[in-house]
Amino acid sequence: MIDWIRRVLAGKTAPETEAVLREQLARMPLLAGLDQEEGRRLSELAGWVLRGKNFSGQDGARLSPRACASVALQMALPAMNLGKEALEGWSDVVLYPSPFVARDIWMDGIGLQHESESVLIGQARQDGPVILSLPDARASEQLDGWNVVIHEIAHKLDMLNGIANGSPPLHKGMNQMQWSRVWSQGYRQLCRMLDRGVDPGWLDPYAAENPAEYFAVLSEAFFELPHRLRLDLPEIYEQLKLFYRQDPAGRLSEPAWEPAPEA
Repeated sequence: MIDWIRRVLAGKTAPETEAVLREQLARMPLLAGLDQEEGRRLSELAGWVLRGKNFSGQDGARLSPRACASVALQMALPAMNLGKEALEGWSDVVLYPSPFVARDIWMDGIGLQHESESVLIGQARQDGPVILSLPDARASEQLDGWNVVIHEIAHKLDMLNGIANGSPPLHKGMNQMQWSRVWSQGYRQLCRMLDRGVDPGWLDPYAAENPAEYFAVLSEAFFELPHRLRLDLPEIYEQLKLFYRQDPAGRLSEPAWEPAPEA
């Protein structure tokens, strides 16, 4: 126990935790293609998540070391080249054994208080925890275009400069006007498609809920379906490439069912 406390205070991950992280990194399709240095940085950041965040289970959720390592690695992936500062400002990861009921209270324009309930698989609260359905978080390890963990971390990154609105703080050298143009254009295009009854295909229609959800859903696609995103929405792919400082299409094999981009 004393050795474990010393490692925490020194900012070091326990050897047994490092072993579990390496094991999970090697088996997750989502993390395929990472080179040795990227794998080292990702494991280091995931270790920091495990040390610095309070992982708790609700309603009987069983938090095994492998489950927590899987969630931590997925949380760390979007921030792999951004640093731990991108994941600061909140301290709790709450895991449920199934989709959970979230209760929200808000005031309308005339001062009346309202309350609603929603069944969710993930939620990122402003200055609060990331809440996840553990089975859905584990299912997100696969490369199927859907990842609730990345979705909620995208919201957390979006919240770094205030409320989630699809416009996170950009890095030095990124163009705010270009970002706004590309994302506004893409969001409006999706909304028009859905209004006309056009199937958006691989893109989850939930992205049209609001600009914040559009950013989060497209962030999922960036890491899960990078070749498809780069083909169909190249400007958004390039903006996400600059924002996350990663190029998943360059490291992941192109699935056989996805048409190759034209030369």
